[in-house]
Order: sequence, then structure tokens, then C-alpha cells
Amino acid sequence: MSKETPLLPADYGDWLTDIKSRVLAARQKAALVANAGLVLLYWHIGRDILERQVAQGWGSKVIDRLERDLREAFPEMKGFSIRNLKYMRAFAEAWSDFEIVQQAAAQFPWFHLCTLIDKVKIPQQREWYLQQAIAQAWSRTTLEIHIKNRLHERQGQAVTNFTARLPAPALAQETLKAPYLFDFLGLGEEAHERGK
Repeated sequence: MSKETPLLPADYGDWLTDIKSRVLAARQKAALVANAGLVLLYWHIGRDILERQVAQGWGSKVIDRLERDLREAFPEMKGFSIRNLKYMRAFAEAWSDFEIVQQAAAQFPWFHLCTLIDKVKIPQQREWYLQQAIAQAWSRTTLEIHIKNRLHERQGQAVTNFTARLPAPALAQETLKAPYLFDFLGLGEEAHERGK
């Protein structure tokens, strides 16, 4: 007696496609939520560093110590390097308004933000590139090319209504590539391999 493959319902293919779409959408949504949490955490840490440096007058030795203590407390997270702590400080300095961070910057992958901090020094231009990258779902490489080619100057300073738009799926895909996001979520090395 041979085992026969059971017949599948006629609409099985459509149903499978629908399930796959829902899985992908749920993944993208989870990645965006996790990214927003990570970016907001980094902003708060950066703001605290800024405020304490001003109020207490301490310098980089405290950041060095903070790095060691955070790495000891969270050994699975790679996002607490001295360099990244300085990026957090620069991030809070570049976007001091929490409302903007909550609405726009938290939709953006961390390394995109670091690129803006490094390469665009004028706040209005940085905001323009942030808005455009969200609206157009630019990869980090595309963002870097547009900054290098001074797209802001070529297209003028038109501002889009990016807060009314949902984050683009391509940015969610970029978020899934971010190694700090996996560390933040406490996911192991296996998640890093799958995200590549």
C-alpha cells in the first residue's frame, strides 16, 4: 500500500501567499517597533550624557567607564562601544526635540542616523535628508550618495509631510540588517546569520 500525497484544496496557493504576506508584514512591523525602541533608548542615553557633562563637567573618562559598565551588564549587546556612546550623545545634540525623535528619527535605522550626524552638519539639511530618506525608503548607501552629490541643493528645500506616511517596507528591511537591533532584542548569533 503506497502513501499518496493528499490533494490540496484548490485555493491553497492563494491562501499560502496570503499567509506569507502576513508573516512578512508582521516581521517588518516588529522590526520597526524594535528599531524605534532602540533609537529612543539611544537618544535618552545621549541626552543623559549631554546633560550630565554640562551639569557635572565630566569628560570622556566617564564615557569610558560607562562603556565598561554597560558591556558588563549587557555582554550580548555590541551597541555600547565608546564610539557608539559618542554617537548617542551627538544624536541627542543633533535632535534635541524629543517629539521629532519620536515621530521621525525613530523610523530610521541607527546607522542611517549616524551617517546624517557624520556627513550633514546643518540642522535644516539634516532634517531634509531625514525626511527624504524616510519618504523614499533610501538605503544607507543611497543616502550617502545623495549627501555626497548635494541633492538638497539641487532639489531645493522642499519639505514633505513624512509624519503622515507609514514607514516604508524598505526601511524595515534595512532595520533587519542592523546588528545592534539583534543585540538589543537579546537575539543570539543565529539571528545575525539569518538577517544577513
